[in-house]
Amino acid sequence: MWISDKWKDYELIDCSGGQKLERWGGQILVRPDPQAVWRTERTNPGWDRPSAKYSRSVSGGGAWEKNSVPERWQIRYGALRFNVRPMNFKHTGIFPEQAANWDFAMSAIRSAGRPVRVLNLFAYTGAATLACAKAGASVCHVDAARGMVAWARENAAASGLETAPIRWIVDDCLKFVERERRRGRKYDAIIMDPPAYGRGPDGETWKLEDNLWDFVCLCAGVLSDEPLFVLVSSYTTGLSPSALGYISESVFSKKFGGSSESRELGLPVTESGLILPCGSSCRWLSK
Repeated sequence: MWISDKWKDYELIDCSGGQKLERWGGQILVRPDPQAVWRTERTNPGWDRPSAKYSRSVSGGGAWEKNSVPERWQIRYGALRFNVRPMNFKHTGIFPEQAANWDFAMSAIRSAGRPVRVLNLFAYTGAATLACAKAGASVCHVDAARGMVAWARENAAASGLETAPIRWIVDDCLKFVERERRRGRKYDAIIMDPPAYGRGPDGETWKLEDNLWDFVCLCAGVLSDEPLFVLVSSYTTGLSPSALGYISESVFSKKFGGSSESRELGLPVTESGLILPCGSSCRWLSK
């Protein structure tokens, strides 16, 4: 398991009964988590007095119960700053378990000894984009949601990266990669964290288990002749690290050599000392 244990501004305090108790900077949040199926005793007072709590509705969806939480605030990871705010569907704009992958990408870029072009697909609010740019790469950031790309640009400004070589693209990722292949544009590294399910701007349906293989094969066509790495993540509980590893080996290692490593991502739990599993990742490296 790759564990994101270098946070200072984020802490997973406890998790139990399908919920997790978290500290985001100075704010305490309670949010649902499908992996926390155990029902251990909740002794931390934060459970009873959170800044905000997201509760699911029996009819679907859910809502925040806000006490003292601000509309938005900032947290830091190393030299990076992120704007956080409670959103619909329990999200805050950051997936803290991905920090282990940000560290991986930064290390690979800094060790490359050459200019690196990164394509970040399904790039959300830009944490991986900023990590790569901070390490010295030029980045193409692609997400279909205009609001998420605007948020990512705010995070770039907060991190002092407003003038970094980042292309901000609002587009369907599949269509964008298809056009990049036709244009002959190449990238040295690709990062993708595709959703389990979604719809494109013209109503196209995306289902991870059905579409991931073809999409990964498509992405292999925009890698440069000397690619550096590919990082694929999935929060879908039904897609194991081994499945991602098999895809990576069958596509990237077969075409370029190198090797793949796949594991779960995890966050340390302060109260219990255990690790909460938070989805799967696969890292392909050319060397």
